[in-house]
Amino acid sequence: MRRISIYIYISTIIFSIYLISCQCSNAKPPGGLHEKPGANQMGSIKLNYADTNTAEWQEMIHKLDSYYATQTRAGFNGSVLVGYQGKILYERYFGFGNREQGMRLDATCPVQLASVSKTFTGAAILFLYQHKYLDINEKVQQYLKDFPYPDITVKMLLNHRSGLPDYTHWVPSYVKDTKTPIYNEQMLKLMAQYKPGLEFRPDTRFKYSNTNYATLALVIEAVTSMKYKDFMKRYIFDPLGMAHTFVFDPADKTPENTTVSYKYNWVREPVMFADGVYGDKGIYSTVEDMYRWDQSFYQNKLLSNETLELAYGPCSFEKPGIKNYGLGWRMLCYPDGYKIIYHNGWWHGNNTSFYRFVKDNFTIIVLGNKFTNSIYHQAPIIYSIVKNKQTADFDEGE
Repeated sequence: MRRISIYIYISTIIFSIYLISCQCSNAKPPGGLHEKPGANQMGSIKLNYADTNTAEWQEMIHKLDSYYATQTRAGFNGSVLVGYQGKILYERYFGFGNREQGMRLDATCPVQLASVSKTFTGAAILFLYQHKYLDINEKVQQYLKDFPYPDITVKMLLNHRSGLPDYTHWVPSYVKDTKTPIYNEQMLKLMAQYKPGLEFRPDTRFKYSNTNYATLALVIEAVTSMKYKDFMKRYIFDPLGMAHTFVFDPADKTPENTTVSYKYNWVREPVMFADGVYGDKGIYSTVEDMYRWDQSFYQNKLLSNETLELAYGPCSFEKPGIKNYGLGWRMLCYPDGYKIIYHNGWWHGNNTSFYRFVKDNFTIIVLGNKFTNSIYHQAPIIYSIVKNKQTADFDEGE
């Protein structure tokens, strides 16, 4: 009888532990991550247009149209939006989304954002940090057990101080087929297997590397138990009303109005191994959706002011000058305290530019799908036309 009682007691304890473990494994993270946010929780961003019928604004628009007439003759093919104080001042579409089919660019044609995608990945990580799903000061190995570098933290990925070599350079050394897209999981497996050498000791200096943000996409998946593309759609794109924005997946059928990527001579860019990797690039969007993205920060739809200040804080001071990088954003930090928050992108024939003069709520968005370096030089010209004053030449490539 005593043995039976002990047996029942032990069985009860084991069963209780099992129940607790099941409850923990099935528990929803704090904040209800697995509950789809509705409009009442976040709310889509409504676009508003400025009254530009005054003589002053008409002159400004005429100057911008004249400038872009010159740009298009020089080869520019893309979309442009200029916003101020939450209202669209200027919006134009020049050229083709798909030249072979005669499809002209318009407000519904998504363009590959290239590295401007990093602003979404960085904000998603900070959203998870803000709601205590992860700690950006924690080691990456805490979230990705196969990640082979023990001293790198999530924050070092965000601010490009990890020392990780760029996967677009080292992956071809380890795969025979460089034409078939790989995904982030395969990149991580190759990293774990071959452990390419770090370019410097972690957190000793800044060097931009796409591997950082491809790894962050995997961290998002590990923390949320969702695919990156599903998380971005469910928690960012849909709630903000970004109906023409998506994460590219070579296995998916892309929307019919998606733009084609062209070289400077209208030759299509072929798909290659890195096209399946996301987080560092891979998001397609339109200038209107990008303006929704921009305005969401002023309205604290996703991130609090405290978190935004963290994102906009410069992290690297080894080199003098105004250029720096925060958590997902490039920035120009002027001696008087003024900041320009921005990110550019370049992938295949896509060149993109996203400039945010946060203090003034003034935004310049240029998305191109036919290669031209001129896109990186357009923002200072637009600024001088609209603001009627010159500023330092703040253009920079990807």
